[in-house]
Amino acid sequence: MAVTNNLKVFKDSAWLGWQMEANWTDPFLFLTYSIVKPIAGTLILVLMYIVVTGGETANAFFSYMYVGNAMYMFVAEVLFGVTWVIHDDREHYMTLKQVYIAPMNFYMYIMGRSAIKIAITSFGVFITILFGVVALDVAIDLTSIDWPLLALSLVLGLASICILGLALGGVSFLTAKHSIGINEGLAGVFYVLSGVVFPITILPTWAESISRFLPVTYWMEAVRRGMEPGVMRELADTSGYDVTGMSNVSDLTIMLYLLISVGVFFALSIGVFRIADYIARKKGKIDWTTAY
Repeated sequence: MAVTNNLKVFKDSAWLGWQMEANWTDPFLFLTYSIVKPIAGTLILVLMYIVVTGGETANAFFSYMYVGNAMYMFVAEVLFGVTWVIHDDREHYMTLKQVYIAPMNFYMYIMGRSAIKIAITSFGVFITILFGVVALDVAIDLTSIDWPLLALSLVLGLASICILGLALGGVSFLTAKHSIGINEGLAGVFYVLSGVVFPITILPTWAESISRFLPVTYWMEAVRRGMEPGVMRELADTSGYDVTGMSNVSDLTIMLYLLISVGVFFALSIGVFRIADYIARKKGKIDWTTAY
């Protein structure tokens, strides 16, 4: 019975999230926006890469960078989406108190509201990668993709991002609009330290050590191995050294590292959320609005 109720909460809150995300325009304009936005954002980085390298896009490093930047959309958008549920319901619609005391699983409500953000971002990631393959010769061969590895890494990676977003959502109980800056700062840390657009081995030793504790680092490695195994092999073969720092680590070990890091961050995130939730209830901040 509880499982059925939780699934219903998830479904209904996901539908609510869709209505809130897409009700500002007609479907055609929303579809156009969903296509143009990710491509335009990616082209900024592509043009920077072309200027720096003199147009050398026909190599493994370009495909490595392009796929990492495309997958990073999940990190930025989902982290922001999970946290924004708290702020939006409290500050904009002023319904957080009613939702909070409703007889339903509040975690499922947040995850359901966030699910539509994942769906919209997934479309943007797909369009970006398709554009890269068709227009920029990004080296992704459908016949060589390791689909089981790619699917499992996507599930675990998205789970880790949602879990981190839940912790930041708890922090949102205690802040005004400042949690947005926290989100952007944390997303920036992942962008620099998790091998999104360049291998972690070019970082200072202390920064590389931090990178190896972040779940996004292993997620990026696993996704690339699943989506572009030829590129990862080429980076290792042509450079003569371990470019990514994980060339000698098996796929199974990478997934094990990712699973362990997801588990650790899950425990930490639930703890942060519950502590923040307790403090917010104790100080009466559940329905606290700050005129932002």
